[in-house]
Parts: sequence; C-alpha cells; structure tokens
Amino acid sequence: MDVTDRKIIALLQLEGRITLTDLAEKVRLSVSRCQRRVRDLEAAGVIRGYRAVVDAAALGYGFEVLVFATLSRPDAVTEFDAALAEVPEIIEAQRLFGEPDYLIRVVSADLESYQRLYESVLIHLPGVRGLNSTIVMKQAVHPRPLPGRPSRELPPPAAAT
Repeated sequence: MDVTDRKIIALLQLEGRITLTDLAEKVRLSVSRCQRRVRDLEAAGVIRGYRAVVDAAALGYGFEVLVFATLSRPDAVTEFDAALAEVPEIIEAQRLFGEPDYLIRVVSADLESYQRLYESVLIHLPGVRGLNSTIVMKQAVHPRPLPGRPSRELPPPAAAT
C-alpha cells in the first residue's frame, strides 16, 4: 500500500459517494487507474464496503447501552459469536482479552425496551456467566475515519539537541 492508496482510502472514508472521476482527480490518477486501485483495495479486503452514516435517534433508537459480557466457559466463544450476530439491536461487539470477555454495543428505543431485550434475549445468550450494562450518556467522539498511518509507520521524533 502506497501513499496514493492511503489517499484513496482517506477520501472514500470521508465521502463514500464520491465519483470515480472526482476521486481520480483528487489523487491525480486517470479514472481507469484509480478504478483499478479501488477494485484492488476492495478485493484485498482493505475496503470492506460502503454505507450511509445514520442518526440512530432519528430512527427511534435514542438509547444506547454498552454491555460487558463474561462467558462461563472458553469453548462457548463460537456459539456466542453466532448468537450475537442474530440480535439486530447489537450493532457492534468486540471480543476482549481478560475479563470481561466482550464489549457489546446495543441500541434500543428506551430503557423499557432495553430491559425487555436484556431479560428475553441477552441473559439467555449461550455461555453467558454475567452481563454488566452501562448506559451511554453522550457520544463524545462520533465514529470517524481511521487515521492516515498507524503510529509505528510514522517517522521517529527528531532527537533533542
């Protein structure tokens, strides 16, 4: 991946609906070369898809909860992962090192609907030993594009004189 690929990725993260013509112009490539690079990035799995960023509250999901899940046994991971994928209100889940085992992001209309989901679905997920819920008060940083380069690729700081 070179500087041009990184520019393409940065622009697509900011404006996923940019035309290939505009994208090519901004990265100073021909349209065909730009299209080939985008296709290569897609084929390599660097670009995994395109989607609209939607206001959850505008769709009636004004309540967000972070759920920390601890499993009762290590061999429940595969089954637990599959069960998480089946719950539409779970919009993100990460497996963690140590305890808790998972961080799960859940949306619902309000506290009552979250309580129903918790009691009818979440506590019954396979292998669950415990759940700890934290209500999100405010999203301080909204999801944003990835930085241009990981810090390990940045040049080292200049030596002090």
